[in-house]
Amino acid sequence: MTPKELNQLVTQIETHIECWKQFNHFLSLARAKKFTAADDHHFLEIKSIIVQELELIFAAIEVQSPTREEIHALIGSTPSLRYLAEQGEGALRNLESQWHKIYIGWHSILGQIKVKQRAVENKSFWGRKK
Repeated sequence: MTPKELNQLVTQIETHIECWKQFNHFLSLARAKKFTAADDHHFLEIKSIIVQELELIFAAIEVQSPTREEIHALIGSTPSLRYLAEQGEGALRNLESQWHKIYIGWHSILGQIKVKQRAVENKSFWGRKK
């Protein structure tokens, strides 16, 4: 991968992670049962962005974990904030646990990409280390 491609990928994964943070925020709103119709609409938008960005990232690199199936299962099990607000505490804890596993997985991938990015940056034009 070129330095430019690595930089773009880092930015893309960082943006993806920010969407995951927002997803967790919405889980908190659902648990507290303090959300509006606008929040529910924004939640749907965040889920759409997560799934689209996922496909872009998977097209650029091979990802072992989190898997596409894990992410789709989590996103698919959260149709709306209203639905989540009606779930019991145990179900919400399970969703948070799944979210956390995926969230940590993305940070691991980001770290791996940044290692590659630094390695490429440390090479000169001639392929020698600076």
